[in-house]
Amino acid sequence: QIDKYAQRDLRKGLHLYGTEGNIGLTNAWSIIQTDFRCCGVSNYTDWFEVYNTSRVPDSCCLEFSENCGLHSPGTWWKAPCYETVKVWLQENLLAVGIFGLCTAMVQVQFNIPFQIPINCSYLSNHRASS
Repeated sequence: QIDKYAQRDLRKGLHLYGTEGNIGLTNAWSIIQTDFRCCGVSNYTDWFEVYNTSRVPDSCCLEFSENCGLHSPGTWWKAPCYETVKVWLQENLLAVGIFGLCTAMVQVQFNIPFQIPINCSYLSNHRASS
């Protein structure tokens, strides 16, 4: 059920691709499709509704070139991005978790030493003025 809702929301998000103020989303889809060699949420036809025609973003192309998304489906990635990324995350869950834990530890490690002098300085200045 969660997969169904996630895919529906991602398909809705495709309509923001390439629109003003959505450069982050546009870049994310371009990177995902290029790096994971996939196209669309369920398949490349997800883009047909976005463009109202049979075309895909150039990041869906087997060999990238300007306007390659206008060519035939034989030149596009066939794999669905949702399943491809989901499988990658499942296979790399431990690594992703360790990365997140290490990032949190580094933040804690470096935030504490910087906060202590600031707080002590504040306290000594506050006491001196009292």
